[in-house]
Amino acid sequence: MRIVAGTAKGRALAGPKATSKHIRPTADRVRETLFNVLGQWLDGQSVLDLYAGTGALGLESISRGAKKAVLVDSDREALSLCRANTDTLGFTSQVELLTQPVEKALGVLGRRGDKFELIFADPPYAAKVVEGVLDGVGKHGLLAPGGMLVIEHDKREAAPESHAGFQQVDQRRFGDTLVSFFRIP
Repeated sequence: MRIVAGTAKGRALAGPKATSKHIRPTADRVRETLFNVLGQWLDGQSVLDLYAGTGALGLESISRGAKKAVLVDSDREALSLCRANTDTLGFTSQVELLTQPVEKALGVLGRRGDKFELIFADPPYAAKVVEGVLDGVGKHGLLAPGGMLVIEHDKREAAPESHAGFQQVDQRRFGDTLVSFFRIP
């Protein structure tokens, strides 16, 4: 697993132990396509990476010019990987780690008044929380005007065309994985 493009292009990321049941990193190929859809460069944007796992999506964003990334996860191994990858890439000053469940973190970020141009959510597929993520992000007003919310989920979990003020604007399939893109019209 590597950073696909930007200032850290080609740099390796630490991944989960083979026995990990909780961390499923986004494949390099999926990340590359995802950023092709979003636009290659994220100059000055703020990024939120929910269910961060290894931190690959948030760290890829920093490599491509995002000014900051907030990585959220409650799993100990995931947080250890996020810290290690952030430190290895030298992005420590641009990354904030929130060590708590996503639902709680959304409330904290909302109370702080944080806004993000790009929000990623890559929850465990069994959790089936696509609508919950849309509800939480919408309720706390975390998506900046013109921003994009990207949710990676199992192909067996349908993503709504519209929900909680969000409109699905694109969807891509990679084997058993769907990536759904949402905006607020």
